[in-house]
Amino acid sequence: MDLGLAGKTALVTGGSSGIGAETARLLAEEGSDVVVAYHQNIAGAEHAADSVRQTGRRAWICQMDVTDDASVQQALTKLPQEAKQFDVLILCAGEAPVTPLTEVTSDQWKRIVDVNLHGAFHVLSAVQPLLNDGGAIVAVASVAGQTGVPHQSPYAAAKAGLINLTKSAARALAPRIRVNCVAPGMTLTPMGQETAAGLPPNYAQEKLLLQRFAEPREIAQCIVFLASPAASFVTGATLDVNGGRYLR
Repeated sequence: MDLGLAGKTALVTGGSSGIGAETARLLAEEGSDVVVAYHQNIAGAEHAADSVRQTGRRAWICQMDVTDDASVQQALTKLPQEAKQFDVLILCAGEAPVTPLTEVTSDQWKRIVDVNLHGAFHVLSAVQPLLNDGGAIVAVASVAGQTGVPHQSPYAAAKAGLINLTKSAARALAPRIRVNCVAPGMTLTPMGQETAAGLPPNYAQEKLLLQRFAEPREIAQCIVFLASPAASFVTGATLDVNGGRYLR
């Protein structure tokens, strides 16, 4: 199916690895040019950009600290002129350390909420004026934001906030821009594998209807669909992609 993304330009935060890198690659396969935003993993960002270029599309890398509004603004000004107008924004930057609630410090709480929630707000605020009419924003939350988890409480709280930021932004930016959210379950990214290592060996078989964890591309496909004109009548929605972990 043609998703209608040919000739579009997308910005992907958290694009240097995992779901973000796979989303950048899939956007390019659908015909989009991509700005790969990263914080510290320049090698991963370059690799993701190269994967975009291998499809014949243009790619740029963009270093930013999403927790710092000034850093986000400055990063955007450094982009070449042809990469300063967007059709798609993917908010995928995130951190999810495994720490029991009773051991979380105030500094850890602030850091995780800054990256996963405040960072999304900083980027959304800075980029939305640069989005073309009919553009789309997709935030990447988590099933943890819907159920809560005892070992990643600040992450779960931040992702719950991100789900509701999606709804607020959808109302605020309509009808010019659509805003949606994907809430993945456990995914076999570097971050997800770290989390999975602390779970019981039979967790997937007992907790997930599909009895396995997701591959990054399975999540990226849902993100790209929501970002595309193929989802032109969808806004303010959260798409659950969790293998049956949480049913609503």
